[in-house]
Amino acid sequence: MSRPKAVLVALTVLAAVGLPFATLVIWSLADRWFFPGLWPQAWGLRAWSYVVTTAGGQVITALWQSVAVAFVTAVVAVLVALPAARALGLYSFRGKDAISVLLTLPIIVPPLSVAMGLHLWFIRLDLAESFIGVVAVHLTFCLPYAVFVLWGVFSNYNPDFESQARSLGASRWRVWLRVMLPMILPGVIVAGLFAFLLSWSQYLSTLIIGGGRLITLPVLLFSLMGSGDRPVAAAVSIVFVLPALVALLFSARHLGGKSLAGVR
Repeated sequence: MSRPKAVLVALTVLAAVGLPFATLVIWSLADRWFFPGLWPQAWGLRAWSYVVTTAGGQVITALWQSVAVAFVTAVVAVLVALPAARALGLYSFRGKDAISVLLTLPIIVPPLSVAMGLHLWFIRLDLAESFIGVVAVHLTFCLPYAVFVLWGVFSNYNPDFESQARSLGASRWRVWLRVMLPMILPGVIVAGLFAFLLSWSQYLSTLIIGGGRLITLPVLLFSLMGSGDRPVAAAVSIVFVLPALVALLFSARHLGGKSLAGVR
């Protein structure tokens, strides 16, 4: 592809991605913006003042709760997915195809049906309206993605490196930490990022299982959108998008040119 065409493609992608965010920024700085005006009739920082002041303290609280839920969900999803994906990627056994089908069920079935079905069980287990319950319901959606990502990583993984390390006297835990983990680290980051972003954007499952007691940014954002206060909703939308964008940029910089198998 020639340089002018590459620049044109890059500008097109940048415009397609950036224009919606530009609209959000303009709305967040608008005090009055009525049809048919192309620009706001009045500008101000009322929306951002709501976000950062005591009156909008619920935004900061929702932000930290969203980060906590998404982070814990991502860590647990990766820890559970690692041994499962290793077995699925390196070994052949009876029932492997059935397991792959079962893993896709939470993805295929509508999230509302999954959350409503689990709600009754969570009430009986005293997990409803709790942090652990919200993390558990998020895992039903995040864990299959983490398993499938790491399954692909282990399908391209060569366990002979572990055999060489053991022949030199390395213990099992040392092999896992010094041989396997560095080789699959890019895949672990991708799996964790998938789980984090999926948990970060969950609305219905959080609302149903959390029962309105655990307020995350998606729950708060949907209520603000229904209120008709577009500047405040736009400001909260930017707050909602920024952590996910930072996570994407961090992972892209950390991965660099490495493949998911950890080898160039």
